[in-house]
Amino acid sequence: MLKRLSVTTAVVAATAAPAFAHLDPTEHGSFLAGISHPLSGADHMLAMIAVGLWAAQLGGRARWTVPAAFVSLMTLGFVLAMAGAPLPVVEPAILASVIGLGLLVALAVHVPAAISAALVGFFALFHGHAHGGELGAATAFPFGLGFILATAFLHAVGIGLGMIAGGRHRTIARLLGMLTAAGGAWLAFG
Repeated sequence: MLKRLSVTTAVVAATAAPAFAHLDPTEHGSFLAGISHPLSGADHMLAMIAVGLWAAQLGGRARWTVPAAFVSLMTLGFVLAMAGAPLPVVEPAILASVIGLGLLVALAVHVPAAISAALVGFFALFHGHAHGGELGAATAFPFGLGFILATAFLHAVGIGLGMIAGGRHRTIARLLGMLTAAGGAWLAFG
């Protein structure tokens, strides 16, 4: 139990840094830049891990459909941004996603997998649009592939944490959700 709590605490502490995910667009375009982008900002990390935590809490097919919906609609948002399609309130929606997803985990909200997938997909559209909007004229495909893989990795981390915290230790997952929501509030208002 103490080992699991220590690992969980270390993961949360690592994600509690200020959001520095928005890099100079002229440096984007490489596969490694795409991988590093979601891993370099608290807003992206918290939201993506929360998706995995919530998927683990929901269980069943939601463990796969919820993260898959996020990745799919994030990719669509990326493509829309690259095509020049405007999307209003991108940054506020991203911050709202961190708070909202954290609260869904903290409250252990259970809804059907399709509704969960639609909800995370809505938030994912804004995350993807932010990635594509910052990319500018750099090479989109390698960057996009990198951030898609990094996102899937963060979802897997969240699912793993959720499965470790499941069963007798559900309070840990809910605590992680509260910390995520608090981190989102700090990013938005702090």
